[in-house]
Amino acid sequence: MKFIGITGGVGAGKSEILHYIQERYPAKILLADELAHELMMPGTECYAQIRQTFGKEDIFLPQGEIEAGKLSSVIFSDSGKRMQLNEIVHPAVKKEIIKMADQERKKGEVSYFILEAALLIEEGYDKICDELWYIYTSKAIRRKRLKESRGYSDAKIDAIFCSQISEEEYRRYCKVIIDNNGPLQKTFDQINEAFAKEHTKQKQDV
Repeated sequence: MKFIGITGGVGAGKSEILHYIQERYPAKILLADELAHELMMPGTECYAQIRQTFGKEDIFLPQGEIEAGKLSSVIFSDSGKRMQLNEIVHPAVKKEIIKMADQERKKGEVSYFILEAALLIEEGYDKICDELWYIYTSKAIRRKRLKESRGYSDAKIDAIFCSQISEEEYRRYCKVIIDNNGPLQKTFDQINEAFAKEHTKQKQDV
């Protein structure tokens, strides 16, 4: 089983690509954001730490759950608070991801374990994944998508962009670059080519 990390800026179109991979390849796909959300639910260790650290912030719903939109506004407008949240959540997420990857490897049912996360490089996943793939989409296209799909303001988009690493850093760490600026079929062709190369390497290794 090959452990592939897929990353890229917010609004790069990673969801469409993951859906395509899920339908066509023997892969288990894990979204780091969804796992983080599960680990931040009431009753978890992460939630208790968040409640203690951010208890004075207006980010909690009446039932006690964390309202994602409000939390996002808080952390993207304050780098110190973003760092505090990351220090709580990211170690727990990484620990769970490693455990899940080991479980899939032992089961031997899939050829690829694919992790999608925005902060793969920043969190050192290059040391855990077999290789990283970068979904490249221009800032102009990403900005347009974020406005249309999520209703984000330019100020919020600017804050998100500033919080992420540079184009050069993505390209330095990632072995496979997928250009997602054109028609989706061109993107899918690149995905197919990348998996064809992986399949060839796996056969050679055997």
